[in-house]
Amino acid sequence: MSKTATAFLLGACLLFLVPTNLAKAAPADDRFSPLDVFQLQYASDPRISPDGRWVAYVRHSMDIRKDRRRSHLWMVRTDGTDHRPLTSGSANASMPRWSPDGRRLLYLSEADGAAKLSCRWMDTGQTAELTTVQDVVGLAWSPDGKTIALSMFVPELAKSFVDLSAKPEGAEWAEPFKVIRTVNYRADGKGFLKEGRYHLFVLSADGGSPRQVSKGAFDHRGTPAWASDGKSLFVSANRRPDADHDPLNTEIYEVSLADGTAKALTDREGPDTHPVLSPDGKQIAYLGFDDKRQGYQVTRLYLMNRDGSGKKCLTLALDRSVQAPAWDPDGKGIFFQFDDEGTTKVGWISLEGKVRVRAAGVGGTTLDRPYASGSFSVSGDGLIVFTLTGPDHPAEVAVSRPGAAPRRLTSLSTDLLGHKALAKVEEIRFKSSHDGRSIQGWIVHPPQFDPKKKYPLILEIHGGPFANYGLRFAADMQLYAAADHLVLYVNPRGSTGYGEEFGNLIHHAYPGHDYDDLMSGVDAVLKRGHVDERNLFVTGGSGGGVLTAWIVGKTKRFQAAVAAKPVINWTSFVLTSDIYPFFVRYWFPSPPWEQPEHYWKRSPLSMVGNVATPTMLITGEADHRTPITEAEQFYQALKLRKVDTMLVRVPGASHDIGVRPSHLMAKSAYVLKWFKTHRREP
Repeated sequence: MSKTATAFLLGACLLFLVPTNLAKAAPADDRFSPLDVFQLQYASDPRISPDGRWVAYVRHSMDIRKDRRRSHLWMVRTDGTDHRPLTSGSANASMPRWSPDGRRLLYLSEADGAAKLSCRWMDTGQTAELTTVQDVVGLAWSPDGKTIALSMFVPELAKSFVDLSAKPEGAEWAEPFKVIRTVNYRADGKGFLKEGRYHLFVLSADGGSPRQVSKGAFDHRGTPAWASDGKSLFVSANRRPDADHDPLNTEIYEVSLADGTAKALTDREGPDTHPVLSPDGKQIAYLGFDDKRQGYQVTRLYLMNRDGSGKKCLTLALDRSVQAPAWDPDGKGIFFQFDDEGTTKVGWISLEGKVRVRAAGVGGTTLDRPYASGSFSVSGDGLIVFTLTGPDHPAEVAVSRPGAAPRRLTSLSTDLLGHKALAKVEEIRFKSSHDGRSIQGWIVHPPQFDPKKKYPLILEIHGGPFANYGLRFAADMQLYAAADHLVLYVNPRGSTGYGEEFGNLIHHAYPGHDYDDLMSGVDAVLKRGHVDERNLFVTGGSGGGVLTAWIVGKTKRFQAAVAAKPVINWTSFVLTSDIYPFFVRYWFPSPPWEQPEHYWKRSPLSMVGNVATPTMLITGEADHRTPITEAEQFYQALKLRKVDTMLVRVPGASHDIGVRPSHLMAKSAYVLKWFKTHRREP
């Protein structure tokens, strides 16, 4: 980082540290501050025991000295008592999984880059390391509790392209060339990938060496489901020769433990994923859709017989994407998670297609912005445990019983947030100027909001673009409001949770009329009379960064803008992003060399000649999803035009800039300092 950037960061952080240091003098205005990010704690992956008495979950905290997130396992009774840690120390723990009898708890532990599969005996508290593992993505106990199935990465030794003489002893040569021949050779958050595939393994519950079950040059990635007789596994895989070019076309396979043979149970064009076997072992619930190559396609819940016959869609009338299917223990229905107009819910559906909502307010595991997230699990008697969120707290563990209101079991951030003057969040609805559609949004009010005052307004735009914001905790929104800004965030057309038609209003047309939705939201807030119209600001990340760059090319109404990790040129994006086969196939009608004009007319770079708004660009230097070269193009174009601009490079950061707590803290500080620098004073 340059001296200029370092000084800018220091000044931005000091902007907030002063009120924090004066908190003792003004306790009534003790607002959420950047350093409070390091005090946040939240829950994820809650797993209820088979008897419904205990919940094991992952508890996340921030290490201010190492600037890392930490994760350990904790446990709490479903009545909220006896809250206790299960793991501690320097090793991070994740993926708790109860044995069928509830006597043992399986989990992953990792320290210094080495991962192990560990087990805890719940009656004695003894733990044992069962085996070392590498990049596990799914764990499942066998029905009898004697065997564990897992999906794990298997590296392959790359063959040398050329034979070179060995370097002389003691010689200091440069690093050897890196040869890339695979379609998928890098991934955001992981960097350049090792050659290899994900395969199924089985391991004795007493430990030992895992035995590889699946075979071939295919990925068998995901949580496997056991057959009731324990002789085979069900898993989703893409075993086609062109799998890397057709990434979504997966099928459900039954893989024999005896010889590794794989039998396809589905055969349609499109994804078939997440198989779960019914309690009686006769049916399989799974997810998928018929692929129409649309930008947004609703994922539905399906049911078939164990042999693949009798397929039917259960959620055809729901018009919402579903995820995480889990059978009701009585076999009469299936639980699932879905987003509905900015709220994440746990639903239940009968085998005849009748839907009920069993819990709402799921989420809270994305700390910076109010994205959909979270998870749930179900006990043997149908009790639901889930991560509960709201604008005033990130994910907590909660339990839901039929006919009763959800009960919160933990208060991980209460000591911090319970004593803060937090922003209040209000839902609004307004009509789009483009076609009169109803659009949902939220206004974040500064602490101690005074309706007689005028406040600067920040329009904050979500990414995706096929994603959604909602009434959820968001550190960025709290920090913006704590600096006395009104904040507006909106779910414009293309957002998920409003049905397939609404999501595909931007299919092959993004950015487009989502711009009109956002501007209509700003106009709706202005009509309320609380906004200083001279100080309108706009920011967003990823897809929101795209729209921010698009907005400054279409209007000069904003005083300043910050585009975080944007796409500026769609042609360069699809030819440099990590999952380029997906983007070319689903976001565009053809490759860029066949229809270059289509890519260009949707690129913010095409309108850079109109930009007069001071615009900051922020991107992680290790971002492989929207590479930093995108931000650099806009920065250099604006510099050529002598528009006030700044490029902020985040060292070591991937697309998820906020993985490091200090980065999460600094990002909002940079945004606010840029807006403060360009704010019009009375």
